[in-house]
Amino acid sequence: MVVEVGRHGAFAVNRTGLGGAPFPLSFSACEASGSWMVDAAAAQATELADVLMRAAGDTIVVVDLATSSFMDEDYVQWRPSRIAAEQGVSCQAHLLGALASGVAGLSEEALAMRRDDLPRFLAGWSAYELTLVDMPGRPTPGRLDEIALAIGTAAHGRPVLPGLAGSRLRYSGHDDCYLAVESADRAVPVALLSRLLALLAGSALAGASPVEVPDPASATVTSLIEDGAHWVGVLGAVSENMVTVSLSATAVPWRLGQRLPERVDRIARYDVRQRLWQLTTAPGQG
Repeated sequence: MVVEVGRHGAFAVNRTGLGGAPFPLSFSACEASGSWMVDAAAAQATELADVLMRAAGDTIVVVDLATSSFMDEDYVQWRPSRIAAEQGVSCQAHLLGALASGVAGLSEEALAMRRDDLPRFLAGWSAYELTLVDMPGRPTPGRLDEIALAIGTAAHGRPVLPGLAGSRLRYSGHDDCYLAVESADRAVPVALLSRLLALLAGSALAGASPVEVPDPASATVTSLIEDGAHWVGVLGAVSENMVTVSLSATAVPWRLGQRLPERVDRIARYDVRQRLWQLTTAPGQG
């Protein structure tokens, strides 16, 4: 897959520390109760839309949405269904009522849309909170309530999908930078890390015009995940012909505010002209 990266992508607009250092790639994956759980940064929902769409079942259900991109004259956010209409996306709106009252992570209105409409729905705007779950077939009000209840009562960091028959994908984004994804498909963590590497490389190449960067091959990224559950990546040497990403395996997930690892374990190189990725062991780590 190929992703278009502009100068306003997640890696470009987010910075760390008082000096405004470039935001690093962070990725953690583990398996729990038959689900693959991923926590990562940095990516906007629209930068992942095609990855999420391919991983989802027939229907995408949006249960939480917060944005400053669509506000009325009183600075009140539009309802999700009005946003969908503005984006030209047909959807089924469902009021959650008491299920969402006082519950963090649930909007008053849930949306159900065809999975193929997700990229169009997310195009051209930013959500600072977004949670969605997939499901097979056409939704019923009872099924939408069931999904909302499962999300609203979920314990932090614990899988939700085992309790939702037929669902195989859950995505939660924060500040259009941080993401938590749960999937029943072990290929999804690989696709997410591949996309993050492409976005990071693209952030070093994008100027006035966006650039297209291919995701690294799944076999390349699978080897990383097999070697370690937690990775941090930072840009290394960058030229018009080559982008280098230094990757460090860590014992625990990296968090904002922590120092970046000094040791480099793997080096990912993107050849701009040949549009090819290569992963090698860092010198001294072989």
